[in-house]
Amino acid sequence: MILEDYIQENVKKFPNKTAIIFSQQQISYKELWERITKKCAELPKGETVVFRATQSIDFLIEYFALHLNGSIAVPLEKDTPEEKFLEISSLLKTTKTPANTADILFTTGTTGKSKGVMISSSTIIADAENLIEGQLFDTDLAFIITGPLNHIGSLSKIYPVIIKGATLIITEGMKDVNSFFSAFELPFKKFATFLVPSAIRLLLQFSGERLKKVADKIDFIETGAAPISQSDMQKLCEILPQSRLYNTYASTETGIISTYNFNDGKCIEGCLGKPMSNSKIIITDEGLISCTGKTIMSGYAGDEVLTSIVLKDNTIYTSDYGYLDENSMLRLQGRQDDVINISGYKVAPSEVESVVLSIKGILDCIVIGENHSVFSTVLKLLYVSDDENINKKTIAMYLKSRLEGYKIPLFYEKVSFIKRTFNGKLDRKFYRQQ
Repeated sequence: MILEDYIQENVKKFPNKTAIIFSQQQISYKELWERITKKCAELPKGETVVFRATQSIDFLIEYFALHLNGSIAVPLEKDTPEEKFLEISSLLKTTKTPANTADILFTTGTTGKSKGVMISSSTIIADAENLIEGQLFDTDLAFIITGPLNHIGSLSKIYPVIIKGATLIITEGMKDVNSFFSAFELPFKKFATFLVPSAIRLLLQFSGERLKKVADKIDFIETGAAPISQSDMQKLCEILPQSRLYNTYASTETGIISTYNFNDGKCIEGCLGKPMSNSKIIITDEGLISCTGKTIMSGYAGDEVLTSIVLKDNTIYTSDYGYLDENSMLRLQGRQDDVINISGYKVAPSEVESVVLSIKGILDCIVIGENHSVFSTVLKLLYVSDDENINKKTIAMYLKSRLEGYKIPLFYEKVSFIKRTFNGKLDRKFYRQQ
């Protein structure tokens, strides 16, 4: 079965149930199916179609219709420049793809060139099955989409919602926090959402009381795409004591691999849970995470060389350091590309950033490597703060009581903002180029 077969099944089970809500628009499963089949007549069959992903019902109808037509959907970020849009379209015209390819999703390119990840129809179903198993999606759930629908973080949540016949609520994103909270006023008993760590931090800093008021309606929140700090994990547990709070290991290449409910009384930082049924994790001799199973990609579109490096014997070899603990749960230790060598010591900047973010008054930060005439490379902290009492001395003293000496930044700079990608990741590539 493909994802769209489940929409047709849902029409038979509950035709008038609300499938998707966006702003003032609502559409039932019956109406959704009618609009998808109508759209099929307007779209090409069996082709690779590049289009922009908007937060809308129309986008999802086109996405589903392309699959139903046997075409490959290539959703790009809505603000993709025309030149890049045409470049990708031209590239894919001559690219050979496996027969069962459903999507080509382009990565953000934070660690290098953006890559087109080929996803099969069976991978979509396997991802959905993992999420249903690991996070207990059910028919009564209303899932709030806040992130871009060309990215695996939000796009993958459509899969289990459709399979279970639940309801999608699409918002314009967390820039309009009122839109997010207005979703909880809709007549559903339980809600869930996916939020990147930076969005969670903003909610905790500026809307903690509003979040507490809807706590009894939140079934679960999932986070991923970047590390979440220990302090933010703990604060979220305090505000939502009855909700399941998941930290998930996933990527466009690997699919949805493992998830951990950190609201378990332990709140283990860096823990990403056990692999789910359709996935398996292997730690290489170098301490890097590799993944195999039904959720992994078919390869990179138009790049057989890079595919052969990352994908070998149906196993994805990532650049993430990690290990499996005594309970077979994955513990993330940082990304190989991000590790900074300080006088022979390897420092994962995410570890230092997590401690910095626990300082009251720090709104955001990033740790980067800086050239030094004597020590070759040292750590530099860029931070955002609204507290005039926070300075280099107060931050350094705080870090010295919690980190080894070689992990303490030598340089400090207060900035107005930290650059992130459109899906909330720290844009480390940008700072490396400075």
